[in-house]
Amino acid sequence: LFIALLWVIHFVNVLLRYRLNILGVYPRRVSGLIGIPCFSFLHGSFNHLFFNSIPLIVLINFMLLSGMQKFIHVTATIILISGAMLWLCGRRAIHIGASCLVMGYFGYLLINAYQHPSLLTIIFALVSLYYFGGLLGGFFLSQEKVSWEGHIFGFLAGLAAVYLFS
Repeated sequence: LFIALLWVIHFVNVLLRYRLNILGVYPRRVSGLIGIPCFSFLHGSFNHLFFNSIPLIVLINFMLLSGMQKFIHVTATIILISGAMLWLCGRRAIHIGASCLVMGYFGYLLINAYQHPSLLTIIFALVSLYYFGGLLGGFFLSQEKVSWEGHIFGFLAGLAAVYLFS
């Protein structure tokens, strides 16, 4: 349902000619504060949303195996912490996309397996690392339209979520 929500929002955004993207995080501007809870639900293109949806499907399912309440708490934590960090430290641009969530779930699953080793957490971490380990390269992207800060801050927010909700 979460992925479906992202797609519905994107279709509405397309119909509005991407005008909703103004609700992204714009660092160090008061008007950019509205983006903190909104930015993860907005995308710049179908391609952008598609390539966020693939890892989200897997990672969300791994997260949901810990329960809906934990999923909601971790998701809200990742969105709010990474959004706040983007607002404080991001480069001057509108930051949008669920990449922060992808990286946050990825970081959460890896560190949770280290902090609370069990057969299940280790399997989730290994599968995540095997299939999505290339996401770590997102920390070093130099493309102008890619929010590498969002990748890093999402990962850090996922680490924080481990300590807040373990």
